[in-house]
Amino acid sequence: MKLKGQRSVVDDETEEEMEGSEFSAPTARIVVGYALTSKKRKSFLQHKFICLARLKGIDFVAIDLKRPLSEQGPFNVILHKLTSKEWPQVIEEYQQIHPEVIIVDSPDAIRYVSNRQTMLEVVGDLKLPDRYGKVCVPKQLVISEDLNSVAAEVSKAGLRAPLVVKPLVVDGSAKSHELFLAYDHFSLLELPVPVVLQEFVNHGGVLFKVFIVGESINVVKRFSLPDITKSDLSKVSGVFRFPRVSCASASADGADLDPSVSELPPQPLLEMLAREVHHRMGLRLFNIDIIRQYGTKDVYYVIDINYFPGYAKMPEYERIFTDFILNLVESK
Repeated sequence: MKLKGQRSVVDDETEEEMEGSEFSAPTARIVVGYALTSKKRKSFLQHKFICLARLKGIDFVAIDLKRPLSEQGPFNVILHKLTSKEWPQVIEEYQQIHPEVIIVDSPDAIRYVSNRQTMLEVVGDLKLPDRYGKVCVPKQLVISEDLNSVAAEVSKAGLRAPLVVKPLVVDGSAKSHELFLAYDHFSLLELPVPVVLQEFVNHGGVLFKVFIVGESINVVKRFSLPDITKSDLSKVSGVFRFPRVSCASASADGADLDPSVSELPPQPLLEMLAREVHHRMGLRLFNIDIIRQYGTKDVYYVIDINYFPGYAKMPEYERIFTDFILNLVESK
């Protein structure tokens, strides 16, 4: 497949590795156009991944955001994650002209997880059978304006401190992932709106990040916030910034933890949840953040869903993602 004046993301060093490899690349190349933030490009398009994809007949080509998308390509697949407000319309118009190109994922699907209210409402409406465990969402409340009445609204909604405070809109920026923990209702007056307030659930300080790539499901453990006791609430007040738990340094894999806290959720439960979220939202690339309520064996809470997460933190992401692309094109 000939490209319009573009070069795939494989440097000279990689080309030499390909020539010296015992594998022979397929003659029919798969061209994957990508439109990603600079941070996502750096973390996702790593050298080892590019090499493996090249061996499997996949070329990654950067989409030039300064040129009309219709003038670029041709592409088999487009991967995208951008923060600009104009991009969804660009990709939707391109899809109408080129229905043969696989868009991962559609702007309509991504909109579900760009708002923290709608993302958890979808999960709350699933009504999954509980033979492998009960899947819940935390009590939550959206505060859009008029913080002067927030204490009354929180009480009316039946939310109890401590509360996790999250920006309502998820746009891929660092600010949209800034999380806070409020130990009392009145401290919420200090925060910008709009926000989502979620009731904090004690979970033994361990979070399960469930990565979904098409039909592949992989789970990693992360250290999270420690449990909060009634004694803690009586001694602490105010709002505190959440530490990030998505970084690899927060990994709890291999740590010597109480099995009742660290045991992974049952695989059938995760498969059922991932399948239903995919069916309802249409997403193929996402992760689900899950916690197990402390003191229970099988009560789980979904606290967040993210589109196109940091897959480089997932073991064997190179192979999994390469197989995903091949299967996409083969099943088209």
